[in-house]
Amino acid sequence: MSGAEGVDADPGDGRNETATQRADRNWNELLQEFRVFQTGTQILAAFLLTLPFQQRFTELHPFDVVVYLVLVFLAVTVTLLALAPVALHRLLFRQKAKAELVGLGSKLLIICLAAASLLFTGIVLFIVDFLLAPPAGIIAAGCVFVVLIVIWVVLPLVVRSQHNRHIQGR
Repeated sequence: MSGAEGVDADPGDGRNETATQRADRNWNELLQEFRVFQTGTQILAAFLLTLPFQQRFTELHPFDVVVYLVLVFLAVTVTLLALAPVALHRLLFRQKAKAELVGLGSKLLIICLAAASLLFTGIVLFIVDFLLAPPAGIIAAGCVFVVLIVIWVVLPLVVRSQHNRHIQGR
């Protein structure tokens, strides 16, 4: 190790690691998050792709057909975005671009989560609308969207705020 490589990447965070070690650790953490994410979204995509082969699919109203098609394209988009870090890693392999991969991977995961929140909300809209009625579908989808916003946005922001206050209070 020479130069900056031997220096702790962030001396105040309690970890004794180089910038390269930190990038490797962060990349591994991102990949684990993507693995969890990919499984769920791929199962949802597979579910959507089987629906046209069901007998009752022919009973869909035009609105439901549009919602279904939007959901299929959204599921495919989410799946492709979730696989993007694999392609990026392969194309940038041994190019000493791990820090860039971590930054881009993090942004892609946030985009995936945003797109997945629309996908989950849309699936609830589609199913409840089909089984009950359009107003019930809209209410159910709205509830799911609110829950997503609370647990994926509000909760992390509250925890971050409390953490920052705790750090400043030291």
